Amino acid sequence: MAKRERKSVHHVEMTDGKRAIIQGLLQEYDIQNTQDIQDALKDLLGGTIKEMMEAEVDDHLGYEKSERTNDDSEGRNYRNGYKSKRVNSSYGSMDIDVPQDRNSSFEPKIVKKRQKDISDIDQKIISMYAKGMTTKQISETMQDIYGFEASEGFISDV
Repeated sequence: MAKRERKSVHHVEMTDGKRAIIQGLLQEYDIQNTQDIQDALKDLLGGTIKEMMEAEVDDHLGYEKSERTNDDSEGRNYRNGYKSKRVNSSYGSMDIDVPQDRNSSFEPKIVKKRQKDISDIDQKIISMYAKGMTTKQISETMQDIYGFEASEGFISDV
């Protein structure tokens, strides 16, 4: 008789940090059932992607959104609004706003141009939240997922 391979079972380890996150979710989203949980995770995923893209464009342009500069030199690249994009995740379809720059040189890494399916990304982001990972661990995970190195400072900004 052949041995059946067992699926690994994830064991949930509750920490004070996880309890605080869960309490915050329960208060913020008034969670009553599993669909409410899915909707909350979808909302968190969309917000996380938006913040990560904002940090990416900050890094690309060399300054933060609200930062004022004295550099009025010609050729300086600036923010130029957002472009709405519909993507599919394991939580369903969602619209995200992708930051644009005047020179059209910004290439998002978290959700690449023409990428429509982010179902692999969302699971990794949620797991990073749940695990309470350090900036170094998240940076290493970003390298694993997207193939680009994100500095710990970049992760901290996100």
